[in-house]
Amino acid sequence: MTLRPLVLSAALLTALAGCAGKPVAEAPVPTAAPQAATQDKAAQLDALYAQYWEEALQLNPVQATFQGDPRYNDQLPDFYSTQFRQQSHDFTQRWLDQIQAIGPDGLTGQDLVSYQIFVRDAKNSLEGEQYPGWMLPVDQMGSIATFTAQLGAGTGAQPFKTVKDYDNWLARGNRIPVLVDSIITDMRAGMQAGVVQPRALMIKVVPQYDAIIKAKPEDSVFWGPIAKMPKDFSDADKARLTAAYRDMIGQQIMPSFRKLRDFIATDYLPATRDTVGMDKLPNGAAWYAFNVRTTTTTDLSPAQIHQIGLDEVARIHGEIRGVMQQVGFKGSLQDFFKSMRTSKKFEFKSEDALLAYFRSLEARINARVPSQFSLLPKAGFEIRPVEAFRAKSAAGGEYQGPSEDGTRPGIFYVNTYDLPSRKQWDAEDLFLHEAIPGHHFQIALQQELQGVPAFRRFGGNTAYAEGWGLYAESLGKDLGVYETPYDYFGYLQNELWRAIRLVTDTGLHSKGWTREQVIKYMLDNSAAGETDATAEAERYIAWPSQATAYKIGELKIQALKNKARAALGDGFDPREFHAEVLKDGPVPLSVLEDKIDRWIATKKG
Repeated sequence: MTLRPLVLSAALLTALAGCAGKPVAEAPVPTAAPQAATQDKAAQLDALYAQYWEEALQLNPVQATFQGDPRYNDQLPDFYSTQFRQQSHDFTQRWLDQIQAIGPDGLTGQDLVSYQIFVRDAKNSLEGEQYPGWMLPVDQMGSIATFTAQLGAGTGAQPFKTVKDYDNWLARGNRIPVLVDSIITDMRAGMQAGVVQPRALMIKVVPQYDAIIKAKPEDSVFWGPIAKMPKDFSDADKARLTAAYRDMIGQQIMPSFRKLRDFIATDYLPATRDTVGMDKLPNGAAWYAFNVRTTTTTDLSPAQIHQIGLDEVARIHGEIRGVMQQVGFKGSLQDFFKSMRTSKKFEFKSEDALLAYFRSLEARINARVPSQFSLLPKAGFEIRPVEAFRAKSAAGGEYQGPSEDGTRPGIFYVNTYDLPSRKQWDAEDLFLHEAIPGHHFQIALQQELQGVPAFRRFGGNTAYAEGWGLYAESLGKDLGVYETPYDYFGYLQNELWRAIRLVTDTGLHSKGWTREQVIKYMLDNSAAGETDATAEAERYIAWPSQATAYKIGELKIQALKNKARAALGDGFDPREFHAEVLKDGPVPLSVLEDKIDRWIATKKG
């Protein structure tokens, strides 16, 4: 799972969302004059894309911070206000009109891909405005408190190296009460409209706020920058900033978080719903179907995805039975899952031991990377534990991309909460997915692209990104891991987990499944423990359709690899295939297929 900013405007979703479209075709250029006109059109579009991205960063300065652009680090617009939503709509509509006025005629290659993605994503963003996601701004996966805590703790994307950096966060932090007031207004609107969160999610939110809210500023996670203030700051700056941060935390941030916490506990929780599916919300069935199309960048329906999931679960169960035979296990599939889940021999002795194991994987895998990859990122990479204040509800691993300027590396966050549930057999595939060659390769390479618009370098779609992450797990044996049957089981278990997601996500949001039914299905059909199964089920409830992207994207990449291998025979080189998949950044799955088909045709001559 990639770790992204919590608050994204509709304008930024234009860049970050994706949906399916027509394949890209290379068109012959008949004469020099039309070619010149096409080149002029492409140049005109490139200039507009650049202007669009500049305005998008001004509209959402938090996105600029996450990509390492410091120009707006002191700004925090009220993303939750009616005014901002209208501003975002107007922005997206204006830019869509400008780009479509130029049109795609004559464009080929990257120019046509960029046009198709931009127009498709802008239309998708505008279509999505009919569904009031803004009424659901808080859940256990993220809220203004956990998001700003990550920024303001001094260890995240917000820099704290200079006096100006400290003043930047001072300006942002003092804006938090404004956003909290708008969040409460949005949630009250949701209560009136019947668009509210499930109670099962919101009862997890109050303890998160209790963990962040502190009576003394010095005990708060927001005190981190003051505790680690650079020694070269002048005494006057140290004194001024210390006093200002104490006032900001004690008089602005903590009171606003208490206000939101008390509103949730007193007013909102009684209004939450007993149901969990998106289809139980007003117009929810259409809302979920829209989310599925957006997430997978396909036209697949929830029913089709549910069936794909059932088929994949059955196939992978067969693979796991083969592992059971290999290790001589006597008993049922469920017995084997229980054994893998409860055996002490797969547990890490300490958090340090867990982190050390993950760090050892980096060297092992890097030694074999040249056999599979010729295209490598320049950005650095490091491993960190998930912060304690959000570990209970966080995934087992997350990746945050590097900054554009190279000052912040890509970060693989490893969750060490509930240590006995973090199994050694689960480590290798998790590293391959989140780190190398998964999200770190894909996201870092994407940001390092040359000659493509910024919205493609910093945007993306979940089906491509998470499809690549899951596909990366399949490369374990080629990269020197999965050497034991148990470690290979870890890969199969996690592939199974993503297949189960197709079943359970669609079950929750289109077939009336309950939270408890989903947890039981996961426990019965995989080696997941109750901690992971519960967290995952609640994640699917909070993020309808997100979990469908992994397997749908991975199945497409695997199918394209098989097609290329069959067509090219001995001429197939995995390094070239991987470069072709990665070299243009994230694209909708239909565009990826067309791109690989063209590459195969070129290779065949």
